[in-house]
Amino acid sequence: MSKLLFDFLPLILFFAAFRFYDIFVATGVAIVASAAQVGVVWMRNRRVETIHLVTLGAILVFGGLTLVLRDVMFIKWKPTIVNWIFAAIILASHFVGNKTAIEHVLGGQLELPNHVWRNVNLSWGIFFFAVGLLNLYVAFYFRPDLDPHVRTEFWVNFKVFGLLGLTFAFAIVQMMFISKHIRIEEREKEP
Repeated sequence: MSKLLFDFLPLILFFAAFRFYDIFVATGVAIVASAAQVGVVWMRNRRVETIHLVTLGAILVFGGLTLVLRDVMFIKWKPTIVNWIFAAIILASHFVGNKTAIEHVLGGQLELPNHVWRNVNLSWGIFFFAVGLLNLYVAFYFRPDLDPHVRTEFWVNFKVFGLLGLTFAFAIVQMMFISKHIRIEEREKEP
């Protein structure tokens, strides 16, 4: 549980800073929190997970542009870019190497048939691509009649609760799909 909280700490701090201040302070807080997160992970393990590096790179570029140019458009693009990077990595793993990206991440804990790994991998790749599109829609096209501050507030709530909720729901569906295949594998091994 503490690892999960640690992984979401920059997002939690971003949301809190937005609630008490504004999008620019929240963006600065997210940049500092993401950099600190990567630093702590590096000091503990002498290695950093890809997800942290991708997120840090995106927040440095898009958050930095938001702060320098004082334009919220850049920070609103960040979730889309991060999700599309993950989608590209996951989908490309179908064509490169012996294992899919998801199998690399979970293969040490689970033993599944190759076609199941490929299906799960494809599902996650499509999911990340679709969530990136959904973020663009909410950030730039949903309710254009609203005041810009209200639209930004709606986007922040969507980013924190909507995207996170969708990801957890999708992960649960994937676990249910995978669990069917684990049971089948175990039954086949029994005499």
